[in-house]
Amino acid sequence: MVTFPKLTTEERESLLEPPRGQASIILDTDTYNEIDDQFALVYALLSDNLEIKGVHAAPFHNVRSSGPADGMEKSYQEILHILEMMEYADTIPALRGSTTYLPSHIEPVPSPAAERLAEEALSHEDEPLYVLTIGAITNVASALLMEPEIIRHIVIVWLGGQPYYWPTAKEFNLRQDVPAAQVVFDSGVPLVHIPCKNVAEHLRTTLPEMQAYVRGQGAVGDYLYQIFKDHREDHFAHSKVIWDVSTVAYMNEPQWVPTALRPSPVLLDDVTWGEADATRHRIRAAYDVDRDAIFRDLFCKLAEQAE
Repeated sequence: MVTFPKLTTEERESLLEPPRGQASIILDTDTYNEIDDQFALVYALLSDNLEIKGVHAAPFHNVRSSGPADGMEKSYQEILHILEMMEYADTIPALRGSTTYLPSHIEPVPSPAAERLAEEALSHEDEPLYVLTIGAITNVASALLMEPEIIRHIVIVWLGGQPYYWPTAKEFNLRQDVPAAQVVFDSGVPLVHIPCKNVAEHLRTTLPEMQAYVRGQGAVGDYLYQIFKDHREDHFAHSKVIWDVSTVAYMNEPQWVPTALRPSPVLLDDVTWGEADATRHRIRAAYDVDRDAIFRDLFCKLAEQAE
C-alpha cells in the first residue's frame, strides 16, 4: 500500500489558488488520439506565460492505434513533429510515457515520462509545477505512486471524466485507465478537474471558422486546419469539440474556465461516481467554459506568431 503525505487544508487550497502570471508546466498528452491535443500543444507553445518543462506522450487505444504502447509511440512522434515545426525541438524535451495502463492501484508503470515528472516536481519548492493532463492519466498516477512526496509540489489540471451528477463517469480519457484515475482522486494531490459533458464540450468550432482564423497562420496554422478538415469527410452543419485547449485556457485566464472547491469525488470500479463524501479532501472542479474568449485567444496567438 502506498502512503501519500497528508496536506493540510491550508496547504492544499493555497496550491489550488487559480494561477496568475508565469507558471511552469508539463503537458501530458495522447497527441495522436484525434486532433484536439495538437491544438492544446500549439496553444501552450504560443502562451508566453507558460514555461514548458516537458511534453510527455500518454498511452491510448482506439482506431488510430493497435494498443496503448502503439498509441503512446504515435503520440510521441506527433509531439516531435509539432515541436520541430514550431522550432522548439532543441529547447523543450519530449519524453515517451507508459506502454501499458496501471495493473492496479498500487503498481506504477515506470517510464521516462513518469520518472522525469517526479524529478522535475521535486525541484519546485516555492511555486508548484502544473501538470496539464489531456489523456489517460497513467503517467501522472505512476509518478505519484513512485514518488508520493510530489503531491506537495504539483497541481494537476486534468481534462477527463464527466460531471458528478452524470449517470456515468465514462469518457475516453478516464475509462482507459480507471485505476490511475482512482489513484489521482484518492491521493490528496491538488487537482483541477475539467469534466467533459456540459463543460469542455462547449469548446466547439467549425470548418468555416478554421478557414477564417487558422488556415494561413503560418505552417502550424495550416497544419491545424488540415487535420481539422481531414478529421471527417462531411462538415456540413457539423461542429467539432476541441476539448483539450480547456487546460491551457485555465492556465492563461482562470475566469475562462470557472471552478469551485468541492470534495474529491469517489470513482467506483463500475466507472460511476459514488455518493458525495464531505469529509474527503477538496479539489477544484470546473463547471463552465467561456468558449468565445478561449478561441479568440488561440486565434489571436496564431495570428501573432504568423506575422
